[in-house]
Amino acid sequence: MAFFIGRDREARRAYGFDEIALVPGDVTVNPDEVNTTLQIGHVKLPIPFLASAMDGVVDTRFAIAMGKFGGLGVLNLDGINTRYEKPREVVAQIAAADPDTATRMVQDLYREPTKEHLIGQRVAEIKKAKVPCAVSTIPQNADKYGPLAQEAGCDVFFVQSTVTTVRHTATRYTPFDVTKFCKKMKMPVVLGNCVTYSVAVELMDAGISGLLVGVGPGAACTTRGVLGLGVPQVTATVDCAAARDFYFKKSGRYVPIITDGGMSTGGDVCKAFACGSDGVMIGSAFARTKEAPGMGYHWGMATPHANLPRGTRIHVGVTGSLEEILFGPSRLDDGSQNLVGALKTCMGSVGASTIKEMQLAEIIIAPAIKTEGKLFQKAQRIGMGKS
Repeated sequence: MAFFIGRDREARRAYGFDEIALVPGDVTVNPDEVNTTLQIGHVKLPIPFLASAMDGVVDTRFAIAMGKFGGLGVLNLDGINTRYEKPREVVAQIAAADPDTATRMVQDLYREPTKEHLIGQRVAEIKKAKVPCAVSTIPQNADKYGPLAQEAGCDVFFVQSTVTTVRHTATRYTPFDVTKFCKKMKMPVVLGNCVTYSVAVELMDAGISGLLVGVGPGAACTTRGVLGLGVPQVTATVDCAAARDFYFKKSGRYVPIITDGGMSTGGDVCKAFACGSDGVMIGSAFARTKEAPGMGYHWGMATPHANLPRGTRIHVGVTGSLEEILFGPSRLDDGSQNLVGALKTCMGSVGASTIKEMQLAEIIIAPAIKTEGKLFQKAQRIGMGKS
């Protein structure tokens, strides 16, 4: 439904996670018996959780740990890990930087050229641990880095930019050809990021194997402030899920959508799936793990941009191990740990045995969901009152 925001100017109402709630089902299911599998091309993940391709979150060690737990850590090929032989030492410099100089330090450190031999080396390090390997790059580098990663044995290739479309106009360089790239790659290609129905359909028509949904919701992203761009994740996910379902009816090919960013608690994750997502990509929650290279810090992928940074370095602290964040036992009361347990419990409560059934859960508009009856938590800044 659109509303007039001024004379002859309409705007559509959009919703974020804090404005909705899920309604318990008429039937409930044992949480231990639900199926949370995510399929991206030939790659099958036991849990539908992906770690964002941010240098403070994913390096080869973290990707291996994530893979062993059944998820997928995506390595950024445009970042520290392919510019330096010892990336953890460089990340430590960024983590130790003064807040006022952190962005400038990131920009300076990312001026070091990418070393192509490190692409194959990093992929090999992950594959040696016998877990799926996923890497990410910007569209400008996809044609160059894609074959290198493929030759090294990569399993899933992500192409990410702030806003992705099939039809990109440029005269000073050759635009990235999504269709041509997907045809030449022998592994699944996941593209992002997107927030609209029409673009989602066009990207699926181009041959992608997965779609990342979200512009600007990440904790370390400043796109919404710098550019004014973005659609709240509930509406963006619902719209892209509708595109996925339309495309499936039209073609018979199912392209999973992955809600990327804006989820800090198990409740946010559960709402993303109820809105139609097949998987979730998370940064800040995994940046808080002991295994993450950033030591409690992380920064957006566009933070190093030389002229217009659209990210910042944030401090989230180290609160537990990756196992605790994913599976518990939770030692915090704010919903930031045992994310898989939260998803399974919610699925059971709405009567969903599979993710596809979870996508059918009843949703209500409920802006009071986080404040109703929570006076003492808010006053004491505990539980749901911390944020």
